[in-house]
Amino acid sequence: MKQPFLTIVLCSAFGLLGLTGGALADSIRRYDCTIDGTDREPVGDRNGHIIVSLQYTCRIADGLLKDAGITSISVSEWDSEKGRYLASLDVHRALEGYAVGQLLEGDGSSVMENNRAAGIAATGKTVFKFASGSLAVLSGKTVKFTTKPVGSRRFEMEFADWPEAAQPK
Repeated sequence: MKQPFLTIVLCSAFGLLGLTGGALADSIRRYDCTIDGTDREPVGDRNGHIIVSLQYTCRIADGLLKDAGITSISVSEWDSEKGRYLASLDVHRALEGYAVGQLLEGDGSSVMENNRAAGIAATGKTVFKFASGSLAVLSGKTVKFTTKPVGSRRFEMEFADWPEAAQPK
C-alpha cells in the first residue's frame, strides 16, 4: 500500500520539475491565431498594389499558460505576393499581466499550395512599449516573430528571444 503511494508522489514531483524546467529554459513562445477580419484596398497606381488591414486573436499554443492571448490589428502594403508591414499593435494578456507590442519591422510573402493562396508567411520584430504584472519583464524588450499559415483563416505565430522570466512558472 505504501509503495504505490510513494511511486505516485515521486512521479508527480518529477513531472512537475520537468514541466517547469523545460518551460523556463525555452525562449520561444508559440501562439495559434485566427483571423477575425480583413480589409483590402487597392492603392490604384498599379495592379496588385494593395493595403491590407487585418484583425486577429491568438491563444498560446502549448505550455502552462493556455489562457494567455493576443488581440491585434496589423496594416501592410502588398505588391502582388510580397508584403511590407507598416504598422501593428498587439495587446498581450497573461495571468495577472498585460503588455502592448508595437511593430518595428516586418515582411511577408504569400504561401501557395496546389496553385492556391494558403496564407501568409511573415517575419519581423516587435518592441513592447508597455508591460505590467506577470509580463512586466517585457517592457522595452524587442522580440522577433515569424508566422506561417496552418489552415483557412488560421496561422501560427512564434516569438523568439522571449525573456525567460516572462515564461510560465
